[in-house]
Amino acid sequence: MSGGAGGSLIFLGISLALTGLYVLLTGRRSWAWLPAKRKAGAVAIAASFALFIGGAVAMPHVASADFEAASSESTAKAAPAPADASPTATAKASPSSTPTPTSGSSGEALDPESPYVLAAGVTAAAPNAQPAHAAKAMDVLATLPIKGRAPKTGYDRAQFGQAWADVDRNGCDTRNDILRRDLTGITYTNSVTCKVQSGTLADPYTGSAISFVRGSATSSAVQIDHVVALSDAWQKGAQQLTAEQRTAFANDPLNLQATDGPTNQQKGDGDAATWLPPNKGFRCEYVARQISVKATYGLWVTQAEHDAMARILGDCSGQLAPTNQQAPAPVVTDPAPAAVAPVVPVPAPVAPAPVAVAPAPVAPAPAAVYFANCTAARAAGAAPLYAGQAGYRPALDRDSDGIACE
Repeated sequence: MSGGAGGSLIFLGISLALTGLYVLLTGRRSWAWLPAKRKAGAVAIAASFALFIGGAVAMPHVASADFEAASSESTAKAAPAPADASPTATAKASPSSTPTPTSGSSGEALDPESPYVLAAGVTAAAPNAQPAHAAKAMDVLATLPIKGRAPKTGYDRAQFGQAWADVDRNGCDTRNDILRRDLTGITYTNSVTCKVQSGTLADPYTGSAISFVRGSATSSAVQIDHVVALSDAWQKGAQQLTAEQRTAFANDPLNLQATDGPTNQQKGDGDAATWLPPNKGFRCEYVARQISVKATYGLWVTQAEHDAMARILGDCSGQLAPTNQQAPAPVVTDPAPAAVAPVVPVPAPVAPAPVAVAPAPVAPAPAAVYFANCTAARAAGAAPLYAGQAGYRPALDRDSDGIACE
C-alpha cells in the first residue's frame, strides 16, 4: 500500500509541476483551477516539490544487504553435466558475468552483509578428525561407505545453522573469512580487517582472475561454494548429524572455496558424478577435498560418485587428502655414547736437579797507577787520562774538564 500511495503522490506532483510551469511561462489560465497569474504558477511548482518528497518517503526501501551474494546452491540448479565434461560443456555461463543473487529451491540463504555470531555456549565441531597428515586421497576414498542416495525429505538450509555463522568466534563471519583466505590485494570497508571491500580471486574452478567489489550489484561475482553441497550431504548421512555438527560442516574452511558466481550456480548440489570444475587441472584437488570432507563428517558416496572420484584420482594417484592435521614431530633419539679409551695415568713430571752455576770471575781491581806529572803519563803512553781512569788525578787536569794531560 505504501508503494501505491507513494506512486500516486509522485504522479500528482508531476502533473502539478507541469501545470504550474505552463502558467508561469505563458501567464495564461491553465486547464486546471489555477488563475492566469505567474505567482499562482510558482506556488503550484513549489507544491509539486512537496508532493515529490511525500511520495519518495512513502515508497518502500530495500536494504542493499538483502542482495549480498549467495553460496553454493543459492539458485535453482542447472542440468548436471557429465563427470568427464570439458570446460566448455560445464561452464555454460561466462565467469565474468555477474548473476543476480536469489534464493533457490535448495534453500541456500542469501549472503548477509553483517556477520552472524554463534550463540554463546554452542560448540560446532566435526564428528571425526580430518584424515591423517600425508594420507593419500585414494586410500581415504577406500574407507568411505558406498550407499544409495537417501530421500531429500526434510532438507532445508536452516538444518545447517544460520548462514555464515562465526563458528571460530573471531568476530568475523565465515564468508569474509574465506574471502580473506582466497583473495589477494584485499581492501576492507573500514579499519577492522574483517569485511572485505574488494580484492582479486585466482579462481581454481575456472582458472580465471575475477575482481571482487562489495555491493548489491557486484558481490555475487564471487561466491563461496560448499565443496560438498549441503543438499548432497543431507542425502548422504548428514541427517544423522547433530545440529551443531551440521553447522560445523556448513562453515568448515576445508569445505569452502571462493569461486566464480555463475560457475557456482551451475554446480548446484551436484556431486563428483554429475559436476566437476571446468578447470581440469584442479579436479584432482577438488575431488580430494570432497573425500576429506566426507571422511571428516561420516558421509557416504554413491557407487557412481565413487567411480567418478576413482577415475579422476587415477591420473594423480599421489594426490594427498587435504587436511589441517599437523605433520608428526620427528622422533629424536639419544645417540649411542662414543667409545672412550681407558685413561692411563701419566706420572707427574720430575723437576730436573738444580745445576750449580759457577759465579762469573770477578775482574781484579786495577792496580794503583800514579803518574808524577803529565810527562810521566805521556812517557807511559797513558795520556790523555780521563776522570775515573787509572792514573787520573785532578792535579794533572789543570782546566778541570775531566781530561788530564791533554
